[in-house]
Amino acid sequence: MEQKEATEVQSVAMSAFERKMEQDLPIEPKDHMPEGYRKHLIRQMSQHAHSEVIGMQPEGNWITRAPSLRARQILLAKIQDECGHGLYLYSAAETLGISRSEMVEQLHTGKAKYSNIFNYPALNWADVGAIGWLVDGAAIVNQVSLQRTSYGPYSRAMVRICKEESFHQRQGYELMAKMMRGTAEQREMAQDAMNRWWWPSLMMFGPHDTDSPHTGDAFKWKIKRQSNDELRAKFIDKTVQQAEVIGLTVPDKDLKWNEEKGHYDHGVINWDEFYKVIGGNGPCNAQRMAHHKKTHRDGAWVREAAAAYMAKQESIA
Repeated sequence: MEQKEATEVQSVAMSAFERKMEQDLPIEPKDHMPEGYRKHLIRQMSQHAHSEVIGMQPEGNWITRAPSLRARQILLAKIQDECGHGLYLYSAAETLGISRSEMVEQLHTGKAKYSNIFNYPALNWADVGAIGWLVDGAAIVNQVSLQRTSYGPYSRAMVRICKEESFHQRQGYELMAKMMRGTAEQREMAQDAMNRWWWPSLMMFGPHDTDSPHTGDAFKWKIKRQSNDELRAKFIDKTVQQAEVIGLTVPDKDLKWNEEKGHYDHGVINWDEFYKVIGGNGPCNAQRMAHHKKTHRDGAWVREAAAAYMAKQESIA
């Protein structure tokens, strides 16, 4: 009898979940959800959070070398924003029953990944502009779509993150435009950064959906609303025009406007490179992870002090 009642309760809960999906209503933390849905969200949201935090490293290296006080202030504000984005996303993921310490451990053991783009080096000041314009520009296209994702806490986090990322994208574009109005050497630096960051930025959207093992569930559960190729096409269409305005050349000899599709056709993406970097063999994978682990160890005393203070406050109350 107890088994039968439990099955009926499970069936009712699942029906409620499916009704919300059909009605396009957000799923909230206390709602029933399939275990596969929960695990998919934890994987995606933790990867997103890790990307925000690891993404602070390439630009953080340029804080003390920024060419002006204004540039340094902008860069500091941006890096602070990225840290906040990681905080929002870790907090949202915790509503699914996983702790932040578990997520960090999964990152450190290699079980969890972060975006491939942050395993490339920022070689000069133009790279800071390219990251802001191209990398954050690609992130915005993806994150605007995620504002309509089915999990409420994730969707709401995206609303604020997108507002802040839009500033980062404009700041990066401003930096690149300024360099293109500068000396021949500055223009050459800007074009070189464009050449190095263009293709990894396209890879940020992931492989074709037919080659992605998680796509089917993502669409079924409305975690994902648009395909990787659709989002990539949006980014290309917007960015090519921006590049033309400031005189930068997109490093793709096969790039061509397709009147019939209403989008640009682009060259073949080197997916072997993508999987190599994701697999831990990119230019900076070891460096990025070693830095994160060291910083996490060095900050242990802060976490311990905060926990002790919280325990003390609870005992007083």
